Amino acid sequence: MKIKELMSIVDNHVPLKTAESWDNVGLLIGNNESEINGILTTLDCTDSIVNQAIDNGYNTIIAHHPLIFKGVKSIIDDGYGQLIQKIIRHDINLIALHTNLDNHVNGVNQMLANKLKLNNIQFLTQENETYFKVQTYIPKEDIETFKNSLDQVGLAKEGNYEYCFYETEGRGQFKPVGEAKPYLGQINNIEYVNEVKIEFMIKDSQYELAEKAIISNHPYETPVYDFIKMTKTANYGLGKIGNMEEAMPLAEFVKFVKKQLDIPSVRYTGDSDKLIRNVAIIGGSGIGFESLAFNKGADIFITGDVKHHDALDAQTNGITILDINHYSEYVMREGLKDLLKHWLNTENVNFPIEASNINTDPFKYS
Repeated sequence: MKIKELMSIVDNHVPLKTAESWDNVGLLIGNNESEINGILTTLDCTDSIVNQAIDNGYNTIIAHHPLIFKGVKSIIDDGYGQLIQKIIRHDINLIALHTNLDNHVNGVNQMLANKLKLNNIQFLTQENETYFKVQTYIPKEDIETFKNSLDQVGLAKEGNYEYCFYETEGRGQFKPVGEAKPYLGQINNIEYVNEVKIEFMIKDSQYELAEKAIISNHPYETPVYDFIKMTKTANYGLGKIGNMEEAMPLAEFVKFVKKQLDIPSVRYTGDSDKLIRNVAIIGGSGIGFESLAFNKGADIFITGDVKHHDALDAQTNGITILDINHYSEYVMREGLKDLLKHWLNTENVNFPIEASNINTDPFKYS
């Protein structure tokens, strides 16, 4: 399998467009034509991770956090430049799946929620997505050829189903005039044709592809078609909210979380005796969503990278926060490995997919 084939599959499941606008996801370093001989999943791409990939003979690293993020102004033999050179020198492909993996229905926040054994899990914030219903009119005898042409370029797909068309038979009419070169009929004569209206759905990103396919493959010189814009609730969003099987005091809940996530240190605000049942979580750095979480009924908001004044504001406003630090997202290493194996289970994959066991947390704890 080539990198470009992997990226197509990945983009189908965790679309790059669902990443936040400030993010940098996708193939950051590498070659789309490169044949994959092994994948290593990791939270961060560090020198030790690159060495692990080299030692294992893997040429592809998929990291959650983008190595190229803040803007690289030079690549010299120092710091990140040295690391980037090493990746290039060993022909390693580096892919980042960051906030698009966070926002995925089974992404990082779901992985954290599963670790905490939450029930009735839903998105904390859910997006709307735009799509189009496309309809056009084809002579009955050309219908199958036309549908096949759309199918060949990847249109009319819904989830795990392909060739998703709806047909309605009717009678069309037109009169060619002037310099028209009609597929059917004669100049200045009204032509009546047994036609079929074809309807199918497309993603907003497929608009240009669909229009080009219709114009290129429609038998008529001037085809008639409509793109009807629609919206629906997307199956992705930021954060998760769910509930514990049984409520427990905050102090006990904090110990439970620390044990479940196997992390050395946590911090929290609030009354240690407060009962915790409804839990909202945004992995990484989710400050700014704590009020939304509590408005949705959360007893506690779990995230990382909580600053002193953010915690003080929360305490003043009666909002309970648990800081599990940013590195808690390491759960994505195994989680992404499992997702990749699931996404690729119908492909002819002959390379290993491994989750790194290297701790990339830059902090030491005492």
